[in-house]
Amino acid sequence: MEQKLRVGILGATGMVGQRFISLLENHPWFEVKAVAASPRSAGKTYEEAVGGRWKMTTPMPEAVKNMIVLNVNEVEAVAAQVDFVFSAVDMTKDEIKAIEEAYAKTETPVVSNNSAHRWTPDVPMIVPELNPEHLEVIEAQKKRLGTTKGFIVVKPNCSIQSYTPMLHALREFEPTVVVATTYQAISGAGKTFADWPEMVDNVIPYIGGEEEKSEQEPLRIWGKVENGQIVKAEGPVITTQCIRVPVSDGHTAAVFMSFKKKPTKEEILDRWKNFKGIPQELKLPSAPDQFITYLEEENRPQTKLDRDSEKGMGVFAGRLREDKVYDWKFVGLSHNTKRGAAGGAVLTAELLKAKGMITAK
Repeated sequence: MEQKLRVGILGATGMVGQRFISLLENHPWFEVKAVAASPRSAGKTYEEAVGGRWKMTTPMPEAVKNMIVLNVNEVEAVAAQVDFVFSAVDMTKDEIKAIEEAYAKTETPVVSNNSAHRWTPDVPMIVPELNPEHLEVIEAQKKRLGTTKGFIVVKPNCSIQSYTPMLHALREFEPTVVVATTYQAISGAGKTFADWPEMVDNVIPYIGGEEEKSEQEPLRIWGKVENGQIVKAEGPVITTQCIRVPVSDGHTAAVFMSFKKKPTKEEILDRWKNFKGIPQELKLPSAPDQFITYLEEENRPQTKLDRDSEKGMGVFAGRLREDKVYDWKFVGLSHNTKRGAAGGAVLTAELLKAKGMITAK
């Protein structure tokens, strides 16, 4: 049996770091060998460092409880123990950029959940089913960094995965205008109801920076690699509103869309049902069998009923109807900390391994 790749988790004590640890328990390809966090957590066991802040619904894996937390700033020491790292550090953008590049320069690939490098021209921002071809820009990034194996790959904002895959599957019809309102779970802010009681019975119509990300990041996913960098697509025009709602997990989107070549309902449902990407073709461990699932019931998708289907890695659509102002409208759903955050990063790492871009040191 092939030896598992050794994984480090940067920012391991936070909510996304915890999700990485829970998802990687018993992973067939990867094994957590190092957990790193801020200096105040360094030197403690992982169980001590997390304390009463374990936010997953499943128990903390036994394998990590007694691991000694390393200082994330001691880059060489952490990198020496692993083949690659997942990054979920809680720092300023400039600090994140610097530390992720520092890890990459130790010849340690970085698969990041953070937003800091999403617009770095030679850093691919990947949804594995949608734009795996963007990985080719890594060669230009390695030249800039002066590395042979080290590089950075990022995943996009969690909320766009509740609608971007459905639009991607319809690109042959040339969408021109997209209006989306996302209803975002509190785990997207790294919170539970226990530590954010003011969200109970409440809606907050503002999430800082989220609308700009939701409007621009799909265009980068649909961009092209030109001269060693990713140039974002010019359209469609996307406008969004992003609202925090009292839901633990799962981002919902209400989407209106118009096309240059208006598809029929049958064509839309056919494209969604039959859309597959490289993760499905390669049967990667974290890949959903069915990436986009359309639910016929009028009251679906629902966060409680649907977010964990397909291991939390599928996306869901429902209520497809013609509209009086736009061509079509639908409701989308994705699990924000699985598909949208840590799970999406794990799937990206699986794709990188399958392509021979992450290997044992």
